[in-house]
Amino acid sequence: MATIQRALLSVFDKSGLVPFAQTLATAGVELISTGGTAKALREAGLKVIELADYTGFPEMLDGRVKTLHPKVHGGLLHIRGNAEHEAAVARHGIPPIDLVVVNLYPFEQTVAKPNVTLHDAIENIDIGGPSMLRSAAKNHDSVTVIVDPADYAEVAAQVQANGNTTLELRRQLAAKVYARTSAYDAAIASHLAKVFAGENASALPPALGIQAKLAQPLRYGENPHQKAALYGGFGEFFKQLHGKELSYNNILDLTAAANLIAEFDGERPTLAILKHTNPCGVGQGATLREAWDNAFATDKQAPFGGIIAVNQPLDLACAEAISEIFSEVIVAPDFTPDAAALLQKKKNLRLLKVLKNPATPGAFDIRSVGADSFLVQERDTRLVTAVDVKMVTNRKPTEAEMQAMLFGWRIVKHVKSNAIVYAGAGRTLGIGAGQMSRVDSSRIAVWKAGEANLSLNGSVVCSDAFFPFADGLIAAAKAGATAAIQPGGSMRDEEVIAAANEHNIAMVFTGLRHFRH
Repeated sequence: MATIQRALLSVFDKSGLVPFAQTLATAGVELISTGGTAKALREAGLKVIELADYTGFPEMLDGRVKTLHPKVHGGLLHIRGNAEHEAAVARHGIPPIDLVVVNLYPFEQTVAKPNVTLHDAIENIDIGGPSMLRSAAKNHDSVTVIVDPADYAEVAAQVQANGNTTLELRRQLAAKVYARTSAYDAAIASHLAKVFAGENASALPPALGIQAKLAQPLRYGENPHQKAALYGGFGEFFKQLHGKELSYNNILDLTAAANLIAEFDGERPTLAILKHTNPCGVGQGATLREAWDNAFATDKQAPFGGIIAVNQPLDLACAEAISEIFSEVIVAPDFTPDAAALLQKKKNLRLLKVLKNPATPGAFDIRSVGADSFLVQERDTRLVTAVDVKMVTNRKPTEAEMQAMLFGWRIVKHVKSNAIVYAGAGRTLGIGAGQMSRVDSSRIAVWKAGEANLSLNGSVVCSDAFFPFADGLIAAAKAGATAAIQPGGSMRDEEVIAAANEHNIAMVFTGLRHFRH
């Protein structure tokens, strides 16, 4: 096996670069480099050939043109052992380049900054880097290519041992290159599409590019016979502090919980308990312990093995109450030391710290629907205040009823359709989810409240979509509800309003539906 004779290094992220280059130099590899990379290597005492000296062509156009040269790409792309290729490069004085180390201008990080200008975005579009990466990856039978500093160690070990890398490793690295350049181009296309859309900046992308790095393999998917893995930037939003590894279902549930509790960011202590992505109890209070009592009282059976989310650092008093039942995951902005110490006694309980709000405005929800097809939509981040609702009944809601309705409206948004939530002051009283008819969801919510010995007299009822018939509202009135909040928009709105008036229910329309399938 031929050894690596010549390497070209040109990186933006210089972490780990010098030790890796020192390994190459020790192995007798000639180092070619550019700009800041060459400077870093030279300052480390390494002998480096400037690319401009190597090609005989100066860097120009503010660095836009430096590696786009036949001596670079001919050195990468020519097929070793191919007589015509060998003759062509010999005729033009092009030596082989056997290893390329390139990582790209930080386009994604640049456009993630607030108020980034178009000029800054454009100047962080790498041209030469992706070109070298693609050339090297195409010729991976002979050329080793590194796009990720995490791969330095394996390449260094093989070079130290054999003077070259194995074909198996070169194939893995080549595939990684095309995944990276594809994701890079997708990020550029997505950002420019938004910028160039102008006032229509929220428009859906004309082409959908989904590229995400493997974050972690999972033991299995929803069921043990299904393989699964987590991809993307999950670790930028959540940090696991304790407990066994997360499962596929854990991740589905905890992200649902985190998105629900984000509705109450910065408000008084709020706690939510979820199971299978549906809230089974949400409560507020003067303390998190009080919020727990209100949430748990809604349903004392479903929370077993559930997910708990809080909007404030979890303290000992609340942790003591939670620890009395079995939970899978607790999600919090932080944990006080004594609360963490108590909860960590349960070795399997996962504790997750929220690093930043996962309910990112402007992002899209993407769902696979099979047949190599995807549904894409804007996230449902719309809020409703007392100013936004329309009073439609003879009796107007009291201040207490209005506050309970607005509280419940934020909960019903996170319940699977058809969704019905009965709520009181800062607490849920009964939740009905995912039924084929709205009346059935209401019946379940009433039944759950009865099972929990919670009275619905004086409660408010929240419906994620309009009541198609008056029967749903009449059932709520019989259960004890005195006020209702719903989107409105049914052909039978007048019939439903008349039923509300007949039962002295104060009803408001939001004009906004919150279906969740």
